[in-house]
Amino acid sequence: MQSEALVNAIGTAAGLCSMASFVPQLVKIAREKRAVGVSLRTYVVNTVGFVLWVTYGVLLGSWPIVGSNAVNLVLAASIMALRWRYGEDEGGLAAAD
Repeated sequence: MQSEALVNAIGTAAGLCSMASFVPQLVKIAREKRAVGVSLRTYVVNTVGFVLWVTYGVLLGSWPIVGSNAVNLVLAASIMALRWRYGEDEGGLAAAD
């Protein structure tokens, strides 16, 4: 059986990788104030998924699952909010890159 410390270290590393994957997109949108080409559907599904992961982690009592997915939830929801704010052209339709 694996030690709890090793399992938590792997979970933490996985969470950090997931968190890091959202940061470049978030920074790009915030800097450019433009979100054309960002899929709103993808971020809606991601956000719902992270809500479920946080709930799952709470039910298990697993801090790596709760913590990393709570941060991912905030990041994905932020990208989704910026997409709503900046992602549409003047005609109200999302333009393609």
